[in-house]
Amino acid sequence: MGLPGLRAVAGALRRGTPRLCSSPRMAGNVEAPAPAGPQHPPDRRARGGWPGGARAWEDAEHQAKRPRGSEEEEERRRLPKRKIVLLMAYAGKGYHGMQRNVGSSQFKTIEDDLVSALVRSGCIPENHGEDMRKMSFQRCARTDKVGVNIKSLLMGSILHLLFLVTGGFNSKNKCDARTYCYMLPTFAFAHKDRDVQDETYRLSPETLQQVNRLLACYKGTHNFHNFTSQKGPREPSARRYILEMLCEEPFVREGLEFAVIKVKGQSFMTHQIRKMVGLVVAIVKGYAPESVLERSWGEEKVDVPKAPGLGLVLERVHFEKYNQRFGNDGLHEPLDWAQEEGKVAAFKEEHIYPTIVSTERDERSMAQWLSTLPVHDFSATALAAAGTGAKVGAGS
Repeated sequence: MGLPGLRAVAGALRRGTPRLCSSPRMAGNVEAPAPAGPQHPPDRRARGGWPGGARAWEDAEHQAKRPRGSEEEEERRRLPKRKIVLLMAYAGKGYHGMQRNVGSSQFKTIEDDLVSALVRSGCIPENHGEDMRKMSFQRCARTDKVGVNIKSLLMGSILHLLFLVTGGFNSKNKCDARTYCYMLPTFAFAHKDRDVQDETYRLSPETLQQVNRLLACYKGTHNFHNFTSQKGPREPSARRYILEMLCEEPFVREGLEFAVIKVKGQSFMTHQIRKMVGLVVAIVKGYAPESVLERSWGEEKVDVPKAPGLGLVLERVHFEKYNQRFGNDGLHEPLDWAQEEGKVAAFKEEHIYPTIVSTERDERSMAQWLSTLPVHDFSATALAAAGTGAKVGAGS
């Protein structure tokens, strides 16, 4: 995963920490210089080997005989802990999500290999790898866990940057916003009268304009209780703030046209983005009226379709307020990818986009999901709620 970079960090931390010198005691057969002043005979307890009288010599001999491994372990314990931020990009295919699942070795995650690499490179001790709480491990965002086929691990496809941060830094609380991307074949926006998987379809400027008009409706603060699970309409945490959402110009890969939807928000709930995309797709294709968008933000329950997990990418985490305060203080750097924008773009082209394209062709996840939209009833919950209300009113 780029272990040389991690080893460099570990080495830098060691070089920047002065080693603690041991006390100037001599050991072995070399005699210590006689102290100035009158000489006194050695204490009887010292001659007899009693504890206390010859403690200095015993300690010195004990230190001389100490195994080298224990010295290295003690040196590691003396190294100060420093809070480091690791920004990384990875291709998640072949993993069962980001977050580590202790005790589930058959379900490999990104953090499993990340922690293993940190231990091997010397950045963290082995016991910290076993219990991540010992190193105050934090994550500021992650993607939904989506079932994928287990293939060869892609630790070679990880790009990372390391930053020294303030002692009180908290990656989750200091993160102002997250930017996600959702890459999908543009035939998802074709009208419902067309073939569900028409690879010759090309997104017209008029349809792209319609898509962006609908996506722009998400901007601002709305109640997204219908876009996740186990959230009530009156729970404050269901209200989320979206800064921007748009669909970029389409492009062709392997004869199939794709487009990328970008959304930036303060925070997101489970499945929220996939449902936001799914509802817009259903409206553009003609399966749902535009009015369902406004209705989904109300208190009534609306069954919002959830687009496939393939294509969802956490592109960026933002630390704008932190950067304004500490990014140019002379001690810390801004937490962003500005210095590596070219590598990030190349990383997506080499690892992210090809994985999405090949998986879509092999598994046809978007086409299969689109085939379920004709039977999706967007008005069922509204009619059921109205009928329940009528019965309650009559009974009372």
